[in-house]
Order: sequence, then structure tokens, then C-alpha cells
Amino acid sequence: MNDAGLSSLTDDGYDPSIIPSAVFARPESEYGDESPFDYSYQHSATDDPPDRMYFDVPQQRNQESVPAPRIPEDSGQVTPPPEPSAATIVLPYVGSRASRRTRLLRAWMITLPVDVLALLTPLLMTVQYWKGTLFTALLTVLIFAVGGLYRGRRHMSILDELPALAGRLLAAAAIVAIIAAERHESVEYVAGFMRAIAISSVAVLIGRAITRAIVVTSRRRRLVEHGAIVLGGGPVATELARLLRRYPEYGLRFCGFIDVAGAPHETRDLMPLIGHLDQLEKMIEATECDVLIVADINCPEEELLEVIRLPAAMRCDLWVVPRLRTFNTHGGIPDHIGAIPVSHMRRPELSGAKWAVKRTTDIILSGTALLLLSPILLLCAIATRIEGGRGVFFRQQRIGRYGVTFEVIKFRSMRPRDDNESQTNWSVADDPRVGPVGRFMRRTSLDELPQLWNILRGDMTIVGPRPERPFFVEKFSAEHPGYDLRHRVPVGLTGLAQVSGLRGDTPISDRARFDNYYIENWSLWLDVKVVLRTVAEVFRGGGR
Repeated sequence: MNDAGLSSLTDDGYDPSIIPSAVFARPESEYGDESPFDYSYQHSATDDPPDRMYFDVPQQRNQESVPAPRIPEDSGQVTPPPEPSAATIVLPYVGSRASRRTRLLRAWMITLPVDVLALLTPLLMTVQYWKGTLFTALLTVLIFAVGGLYRGRRHMSILDELPALAGRLLAAAAIVAIIAAERHESVEYVAGFMRAIAISSVAVLIGRAITRAIVVTSRRRRLVEHGAIVLGGGPVATELARLLRRYPEYGLRFCGFIDVAGAPHETRDLMPLIGHLDQLEKMIEATECDVLIVADINCPEEELLEVIRLPAAMRCDLWVVPRLRTFNTHGGIPDHIGAIPVSHMRRPELSGAKWAVKRTTDIILSGTALLLLSPILLLCAIATRIEGGRGVFFRQQRIGRYGVTFEVIKFRSMRPRDDNESQTNWSVADDPRVGPVGRFMRRTSLDELPQLWNILRGDMTIVGPRPERPFFVEKFSAEHPGYDLRHRVPVGLTGLAQVSGLRGDTPISDRARFDNYYIENWSLWLDVKVVLRTVAEVFRGGGR
């Protein structure tokens, strides 16, 4: 929607000149002053703000109207209200100018600074415990972040968050108390420090209550709101749209429905259909949408996943109405929109600060490993040279992130007949040309150690989907849906599929499923777990 000044808004907060391009095929400006279309709107004065806004489908101005049959006044019958026309369209709210300026605002930008200030409150009274206070603030913020206490919520209430806040504050205080007791033998010092921690904890709760009140008030006044598209067209989607239009305290501006082609949208409440599922990316840009809510859309899961993985959809927050809404989950803080439970879906973070930490870790660990393992690398090179002759290293084309080709380096365990065999032969596990040294290195994964140089160069990462040859990438992408999604991230020296037993001649569909699960649920701790399991596999000799 185009930006509109406040002067053009009606008293109810709407600009009747703004009409979604998806509603009418041709804009009025094409006809100049001779436009044959008549745009009119009406709203109920009983709603504040109006519950809905209707625009009649353009009609020809010169078209004759057929009068409705009239009932005599003395007949004793009551004239029924006219039925809503199937051509009546419910338009969503028009975004306010203030909400456009605050569109990039997120929950943690408000809550995090207040939490930090509250945790540093003891420094206003004394600087005696400044080291412990700073450590406590850092630890508490970390525990809050891991527990999801900086994520946005639809239903804002300090009482909902109080159990999680209190539990994590107590956990942080217990850790700090143990450290303080170990470092300081003075009981008076530890007691004074713990009183300071108690003061900061109370300040955090007060600060949270204030920020929640500010956020709810800003939402109600439509100073902060984000455009939301509802995916679906059934009763759940309809009720969500009504709730978002009527209760701005959820912080979402209803932008319209997206549904599958052919879905019935004949009643008045279902008419703001702004596009079909294959038009989602275009509608996100047109409506300035920041949030997607998956309601009761009737389409296969694979089709829905393909659409919400598009670049424009990946930039939006994803909320889902659980199919079994009666049964609530026990994990995290429950959230809802007008008593309809919603869950905030975790999207894969494929860039940003965490990935910068991952790359920095790759450089440090690969460089250190090359230095410390240099004697082992030398022994492997000598053994390979004695068994197979000249040509210690084996180089092969592999597909990396975004389909970019690079050259992987390994210790040679056998010598292929030609380059075509090297690129198209799937497995050499039982090949008689593999000698004892090569077989030992493959079983212990020592032949993979030269790939530490690929990691240091940036071709690979330590943990990620294993790289594959171009011939098999093209083949598997055509045969197994979702296989090409593995290349959203850098390929790795080891991966979740490999430590789960999917090495060698194992189903490709299973590998792709594990690799995509790793991507969708990636975290630094998941990388640590894969590395630890890889070390266990090496010592167990579970290689090819």
C-alpha cells in the first residue's frame, strides 16, 4: 500500500483512496476524469475503531439499477435487512504513519536495555561489588536469551512471564553465589553481594512490568504495529482476522488472506483475499507485511514449506495456529491471540552474529588443528606415498554453498582409472584397489584431515552437510525433493547425518532429511554436539 498522510485519513483511521492493487485489475487513474468505476465505502459508526470496512466492487455508472421489491407499510411485515452482497470486499486496516517509522522495532530492542540497566542498579549504591555485578548482568541476560525471554509475544502480560523470570533470576543468583563463596571467605562480603543481587532482581521485575505496559499502550494507540497476512480461509483464519482488526493490542495490522487457488471466499468476512499461495512473495512486498500467521490453509505441507522458505517469507516472523488447539504444549510461555493459541516458529538463522561466531570458530579451530595434527598428517602422507606411489593428495570437484563448485582435498586411498570414474562412481568401500593403509584411514576418517585447509580457506565449515560431487547433486536433486535445500549453508567436514549413522551406502532421502533438520534447528550448541559425536565415531572406527 502506498504511504498516505494523516490529513487524508478519515476520523476512523482509514484512507478511502488507498485500495490494494490485488483487488482491482486496473487502477482508476487509467481512465482519467472519465473513469467508469464508482468507488464508495461505508462503515459502522458503532465500532471504535470500525470492525471492518467495505468497498463495493466497481460498477458501471450508466448501468440501470433494478429496484428491490417493496413491502407495504401497513402489511405488518418487517423489512429484512439486505443480505451482504457476494461482491462486497472487506478491506484491512490502513497502516498509520507512526507504525511505518517503528516498523523495524523489535521486542528485544526495548526489553534488553531496560534489563541491563536494572541489573546494574546496585552500582548506584556502591561500587564494592562491581565485578560481580557486571558478571551477574552478563550471565542473567544470557540465561534470559536462551530461555526465549527476548522474543516478541502477541499477548503481553507480566504475570505470564513472572514464573520464567523468577526461575531464571534464581538460577543466575545461585551460580553467582557459589562463585562468590569460593572466591571470598568473608561471610559479610558474600551477604552484602547477595543483597545487591536481590535488589537488581526486583528491579528487573519492575522494569519488565513497565516495558510491558508501554508496549501494550503503544500498540493500542497504533504507534507500533506490524503488517500480518493470514494464510487460510476457514473459521480459524476468519476469527483471527476479526480479532486483529478489533484488538490492536496484539500489535498486528491485518493485511488480508492468502489461500490456495480455488478455495471458497464468498462470504463477507472471507472477501479480503489478496492473493493465492503462489503470490505470497509479491503480496508481502505490496502490503509491507512483517508477520505470517498460518491458520487453517488447506494445502499439502510440502507446498506450504516451499512457499514460506522463499526469501521474502523468510524475512517475516512466522506464527502457527496448532492443529490440535485443545492440547497445549508444556515448553516455553504459552501465547495466544484472543484465546486462539499461536506458536512462534523458530526460523533458521543463516546469517548474522551467530554465523560470524561460527566462521571465527572455524578459522581458529582449523588453524590450531593443522598445527597440532601436523605430525599425524606427515605420517599419513608418508604411509600413502609408500602404499600408492606418487600423488599423496586426492583433489575432487564438490558443490558448496549456493551451488558454488570448489576443489576438496583428501589423502588418496586408491587411484581411480580416470576422471569420469572419480566423478560418477558412488562408493569404493569394497573396492579391491583400496590397500590396508587406505582402508585404515577411511575407517578412522584420517583421509578427511586435509579438508582442514578447505575450512581455513572458507570453502567449508567444520559442521554442515557433507559436500557431494556435481554429478550426484544434479541426480539427487531431481530424485529427492528438498535435497537441493542442503546448499543453503556451507558444507562441512562432518555433519548430523554422518554422526547419525548415514555414511556410505545409505538412503539419500534420510541424509537430506537429517541435513535439513540441522539447518532448520541450527545453533552453536548443536555444532558442539556434532563435533563431540564425531570424535566418538573416530575413536570407535565407525568410518567407511
